[in-house]
Amino acid sequence: MSNLRQVGVAIHAYAADYDNSIPIGPKAPPFLSPSDFYPSTGAPTSLISLSTGAPVAMGLLLRSHLFQEPKVLFCPDPDQRISADDELAKVGTRQAQCSYYYRHASATRLFDNPTEPTVTRIPLSNLGRNRNGRPARALAVDTQFLCPADLAQFNVRPRSHHRLKFANMLFSDGGVTFCRNTDGRFTVDLLDYNQVRKAFDNILQVLEKADEER
Repeated sequence: MSNLRQVGVAIHAYAADYDNSIPIGPKAPPFLSPSDFYPSTGAPTSLISLSTGAPVAMGLLLRSHLFQEPKVLFCPDPDQRISADDELAKVGTRQAQCSYYYRHASATRLFDNPTEPTVTRIPLSNLGRNRNGRPARALAVDTQFLCPADLAQFNVRPRSHHRLKFANMLFSDGGVTFCRNTDGRFTVDLLDYNQVRKAFDNILQVLEKADEER
């Protein structure tokens, strides 16, 4: 929770520097592989850099707003062996991810539609409404991600925290809380292959469930 509070401070500082906007972008490259965790611009993601190494999502905070404490993007209670130093070293050269799903622009497409404008700005003071018509409030939440073991060939691996028992979450006002996850409502469960194509939709559902908390 302390880490997410610091991330919240960094996002608010970023917004103060960028006309009240949360970090968004860059534009997604063409979607070519299941190993690309950023298929469309603004997809909810745990990435902090793309396959090109370009910072993305909360990775945009690393240059100026989290450069002294970059490890706050990593939960200290992961269920898998994850090296924050190794992930941070990838930024600038290849794809890297942190411990938290970031809402970004709530896109769930598998590729950008060239006929539609790309979202480049969302004000921190008004994230809009979620797909349930409720105010969007949650900015980030612990990754609770399960998937089949053979997806490791695409670098898609389980990423979960706190033994799946609860999830920490950050809200747009800077507040942080935790919620029990004994019913799995904050878990993105892709163990059924039929759910794999719905991964980004399921991640956004977790954030929408977090909108109802606090």
